[in-house]
Amino acid sequence: MIHHCVRFTFKPGTTPEQREDALASLRNQGEAIPSVQSFLVGRDHGGAYEWGATFQIADLEGYWEYLIHHAHRRTDEIGLPLVDKFVSFDITDDLDPEIGKKIAALHQRRYDTDPDLTELVSNINQYEGSAAPGPHAA
Repeated sequence: MIHHCVRFTFKPGTTPEQREDALASLRNQGEAIPSVQSFLVGRDHGGAYEWGATFQIADLEGYWEYLIHHAHRRTDEIGLPLVDKFVSFDITDDLDPEIGKKIAALHQRRYDTDPDLTELVSNINQYEGSAAPGPHAA
């Protein structure tokens, strides 16, 4: 099982309507993407971020489906331009010692095939995540 998690803070000046559209799109991802088994979108408490989301996915095949699904891409288009700080990470009970590299490879494949997405992520003020593109690359 893979739990894909994101934490984020909106840019100052983001309107309540923009924020709600972005959060609704995140919720739609959980409902629309077949490989998502469960999800939660809500306030992030106890850290440096305002909001968070988790998506539970069974395996790497499902993770790829999640990454390339049009509902996920729609959230990127709506939400990423509004985000100031963002972190993406995964928690898994998969015992494969290479699972982290395999997840990062899926992200890299997505960035390699979608230059517009790479630009959206590169324009976030602060970003940390698997195969981070542009100025955020490790």
